[in-house]
Amino acid sequence: MMTNKATTFAEYTETAAVNGILRCVTFSAPRDKTSEVKKVRGELRQIGGKPVLQLEYSLTEGRLRHENITVAHGTILEKIQKMIDPALFEHEFTRSELYAGDGNASLMISKKGKMTLVCSPKFENVIEAKVNTEARGNDRQKTYMIPEDAKFLQVLGVSDKSGRVHDKKRAKFRQINRFSEYASDYLSKMTDDELFIADMCCGKSYLSFALYYLVTEVIGKRCRMVCVDLKKSVIDDVSAVAKDCSFDGMEFICADISKYSVTDVPHMVVSLHACDIATDLVLDFAIRSGARTILSTPCCHHELSELLDCPELSFISEYSVLKQKLCSTATDSLRLLRMKAAGYKSDAVEFIDPEDTPKNVMLRGKYTGKRDAKAAERYRAAYKFLTGNDAPEIPEKEL
Repeated sequence: MMTNKATTFAEYTETAAVNGILRCVTFSAPRDKTSEVKKVRGELRQIGGKPVLQLEYSLTEGRLRHENITVAHGTILEKIQKMIDPALFEHEFTRSELYAGDGNASLMISKKGKMTLVCSPKFENVIEAKVNTEARGNDRQKTYMIPEDAKFLQVLGVSDKSGRVHDKKRAKFRQINRFSEYASDYLSKMTDDELFIADMCCGKSYLSFALYYLVTEVIGKRCRMVCVDLKKSVIDDVSAVAKDCSFDGMEFICADISKYSVTDVPHMVVSLHACDIATDLVLDFAIRSGARTILSTPCCHHELSELLDCPELSFISEYSVLKQKLCSTATDSLRLLRMKAAGYKSDAVEFIDPEDTPKNVMLRGKYTGKRDAKAAERYRAAYKFLTGNDAPEIPEKEL
């Protein structure tokens, strides 16, 4: 007999599949170490005009096997039960992950059979929502916020002349669409006729163009965007792309973001995988400029790894792989505290499927207008605990 937690996970998976919001579900860590099946990954697909949950079995010796499960109440539930229920044992995986909409759920089963179900914030609301989304498929046309045939994607080499995204660029395509969905949650609710967005460390500006398209073509408002990066050659290239696409509201600037300032308060400041302390410079810029919202996905986290001096955590930091994970988590947690101290309601969400990129954490902030002294105190104490040094000062709002 299944426990309530396992039943809940199986029901979540079926509901997500039936409602068309399942992005992927994975089963790994089989209890039987000698099992031929090492991992199973499932995605929604359209085959023969009908939605199916396509399961890909990763077998020993690098072999793969596929199975298609009809998307219907009862059929998927039964299959998932066989994956995780000892009583109905078919493979019995001890770790299961479900990604649906912008939420996720994890089910872990200990050696003693104890089950732990962890859901991201508001996951139940995501699952319960009746979303009519076409299944991803072998012969499907999925509706994306930023369509595959958008001209800027063709000019940037993400899609071909027919409007089909190149296979090697599909992860990037999903990435900018996911970011655009998060941005739309904020931008679509803003009442101003023109929205001002700043993309710091814009690089090749995939995200910049996507957000400009989002505001002007999807939301239907005017957009003014500044995109800043240190590399002049990159700025010259993307300026030409903007001109080619007639994105007249975009301005590309070659500058050091630590010294760059604006005269108007941005509706949103964004950054996509700004490396190491560049993310901190982006957040400081956003705080100084009084940005109404912040969306930032960090990249590498080297600085704290070099500064870490905490004997109490040496049992973790003595192992390089674990030290790296510790520093990544601690760095982003410090950033969230810093944002909160500066007056932002802040949180972290899983940005995209980790199989697309391991750099899948998004830091979000919405300006409240009131600095938080308690958060500032916690930030300074945490920084001191981790490094033994005084924390950098929290910027003041200048606009």
